Amino acid sequence: MAHHKSAKKRIRQTERVTAVNRARRSRVRTFIKNVEAAIAQGDYALATEAFKHAEPEIRRGVTKGVLKLNTASRQISRLAASVKKLAS
Repeated sequence: MAHHKSAKKRIRQTERVTAVNRARRSRVRTFIKNVEAAIAQGDYALATEAFKHAEPEIRRGVTKGVLKLNTASRQISRLAASVKKLAS
């Protein structure tokens, strides 16, 4: 257990940041699931709309440090390919 005032403060800050990051990661996952659900239904219009909302959210995850750039790029690419496949 921390004994110094600065260490106790650091613990409080870490808890706060961890909660924010967890919420961000969860939000990104929710947007991805929405796109995947629309694709599973076979609804191209709904999938396109969901993807339009998901892509900026995934990119924001990279900016905020929740996701790595390559991970986000891979997810966006795969979702886009799935949506495009649905069109044909």
